[in-house]
Amino acid sequence: MPDRYDIFIVGGGINGCGIARDAAGRGYSVCLCEMNDLASGTSSMSTKLVHGGLRYLEYFEFRLVREALIEREILWSMAPHIIWPLRFVLPHDSSQRPAWFLRLGLFLYDHIGGRKLLPPTKSLDLSRDKLGQALNGRFRRGFEYSDCWVDDARLVVLNARDARRRGADIRSRTRVVSARPNGSDWQLHLENRETDTKEVVRARLIINAAGPWVDTVLKDVFGQNDPANVRLVQGSHIVVKKLFDHDRCYIFQNADKRIVFAIPYEGDYTLIGTTDQDYAADPGAAGISPAISEAEVDYLLAAANQYFDSPICRGDIVWSYSGVRPLYDDGASEAQRATRDYIVKSGEDAGKPPVINIFGGKITTYRRLAESVMDRVEERLGKRKSAWTARAPLPGGDFDVNGQAGLCAQLSEDHPYLQDDHIARLVRHYGTDSLRILDGATTLEDLGKHFGAGLYEREVAWLMSDEWAMRAEDVAWRRSKLGLKLSGAQMADLEAWMQDRRRREAAARTNNGS
Repeated sequence: MPDRYDIFIVGGGINGCGIARDAAGRGYSVCLCEMNDLASGTSSMSTKLVHGGLRYLEYFEFRLVREALIEREILWSMAPHIIWPLRFVLPHDSSQRPAWFLRLGLFLYDHIGGRKLLPPTKSLDLSRDKLGQALNGRFRRGFEYSDCWVDDARLVVLNARDARRRGADIRSRTRVVSARPNGSDWQLHLENRETDTKEVVRARLIINAAGPWVDTVLKDVFGQNDPANVRLVQGSHIVVKKLFDHDRCYIFQNADKRIVFAIPYEGDYTLIGTTDQDYAADPGAAGISPAISEAEVDYLLAAANQYFDSPICRGDIVWSYSGVRPLYDDGASEAQRATRDYIVKSGEDAGKPPVINIFGGKITTYRRLAESVMDRVEERLGKRKSAWTARAPLPGGDFDVNGQAGLCAQLSEDHPYLQDDHIARLVRHYGTDSLRILDGATTLEDLGKHFGAGLYEREVAWLMSDEWAMRAEDVAWRRSKLGLKLSGAQMADLEAWMQDRRRREAAARTNNGS
């Protein structure tokens, strides 16, 4: 591997991996370092939506909403295995925002973003429609509109894979200890957290895409003491056994002007979220990670119980998760009003090589953010190639947006020993890569050890060799959500198998002198 790069990226979330992919595809030499697993922070803790953000219209963020609406169908076409359309049901009664106001917002939502494939908004009679059956009887009317669902952590990994395929050096579990100017370059000291090895590399330009840790990187890595630029906002979600038997999502309006989604999740569950509250802890502190608070649980349960006919309680929660959103600090008085737009700032210290810092952003606009960053890169390093990512599928996504059923049928024909739900999950996670994962297998035994919930040795080996998975939690909670179905004993068995495989591979490399 080279010891000098055009671009060095700090942070393996959606922004960092999206930038790495774009930059590598334009011909720049790229190295990306992530101190933990890819997507282990904010990027795997979202509400799993590719959406324009209907509520942002209320704050007059028309440019952000339009850009996000345009991106929905672009991202869908890039990754139709992990992104697909989702219809949203918005129940309404007289105590909420006026119906004319909602109709106006939905009209704008339908028309300002160049919608071509997604179906338009329509009105609903919830007293007669099956979509009203799960709801409290007072909701007799509503609206239905389109956005998309995304497997957020897989989106990150697929961007990293495509970046690597185009020449980028992607390093997980690698911490940047320091970055200091050395002539026209940055000199970076790296530390691999798995092997405890150290390395020094050089780069012409650094991109700080560390998410919640962006200010920590400025302070600890660059030695700067500037005021904080990021407002950390915690968003929490709960997962319960599925509350309704259809494929629509509900969007609920609360008295505090916030919204909460109830989304069909992983077949057997309903995902409810999100909250918005300021996060006061230091994201760089060892051993501290965000966790849902009792107040947040109460908030989400109360929000859902205002709408659903059958109440849910704490005992119904099977999982919860919390993420910290690194929003740009625009001085908004409330967390829910802080902008979700992204801010790209270039360091302009005289006599120092360039650095670009990323603040804020959302999953839906990550690709446009990357293009915006590349505009800054080209100003400093020179133009190599034009923007290209909107026209190129991500790994496994090289099929038509309506082609999932055909791909499932092909797998079923080639591998008749697999159950339909197993095939559907493989296609949903890997798209056409599922053909490669199963290549050569003719019986269930060919897939190797079964860890539970339809997870076999062959799939885990693929995730380790091709997708940087090193731990059971990487496989069960980020490369998939099978952690919802695996027992503690099965997780321990998976971890033991993965560590044994890693030891055997390390021994083989040593014996081969590599």
